[in-house]
Amino acid sequence: MNIWGKIVGGTAGLALGGPIAALLGVMAGHAIDQLVEQSDGTAVATPADPKEHPGLREIAFTIGVIALGAKMARVDGDVTHDEVEAFRSFFHVPPGEEKNVQRFFDLAKRDAAGFEPYARQVAALFPDAPEILENVLEGLFDIAKADGKVAAEEAEYLAKVAGIFGLSSERFERARAAALGVAECEPCIVLGIDPLATDEQIREAWLRQVKAHHPDRLIAQGLPEEAIQVANRKLALINDAYDRLRRERGQQAA
Repeated sequence: MNIWGKIVGGTAGLALGGPIAALLGVMAGHAIDQLVEQSDGTAVATPADPKEHPGLREIAFTIGVIALGAKMARVDGDVTHDEVEAFRSFFHVPPGEEKNVQRFFDLAKRDAAGFEPYARQVAALFPDAPEILENVLEGLFDIAKADGKVAAEEAEYLAKVAGIFGLSSERFERARAAALGVAECEPCIVLGIDPLATDEQIREAWLRQVKAHHPDRLIAQGLPEEAIQVANRKLALINDAYDRLRRERGQQAA
């Protein structure tokens, strides 16, 4: 059974009007043990040990990213067609699963409240892979800009998600630059270097970024297919940034 068979099968008896966190809490024993009610009344899904539940990352990452993307689209008001298309482009919906993804997306987009539990759970899945969290944030930036601008409410949402993810200001700016572009040396921010960096420093930064985001490394860590797709997208941006800097300096593109 594929991941969507597990997700849909595990939630067949759930009322569709329930919160998305409840969906994560009743995943047919695959990944989520229980929901823990916090002091503020929100519910947080407590993940089981990934060693005991191999499907944990796949299910939690998939539902978590759908929820964060849907709530990103909803935070400034009505969800636009462009925002939905931006999500589909970022998430790479598997063929034949469009209706299932749309079902969870529609549930999550009802309002912008309650995104924090999902951000915390996604962050907990990748304690040693901040690059994946950075890539998720970049996808959220893509959704935010889809309607032509990033509203103040969206900017606040993005900042809060980045904070929950534990991302540094450098990673936040890199995600923003990759998605939105910046006026001064966008490739420098993508690679995490100073505009006055030497050619050797640029190459070293490029190699570090390629190593961090390379699909083979992430596959070896047992990350889900959706995370690998996100990393592939970022790797293309990293290579493009490096090639642009080389061209600007009169060098042959790598």
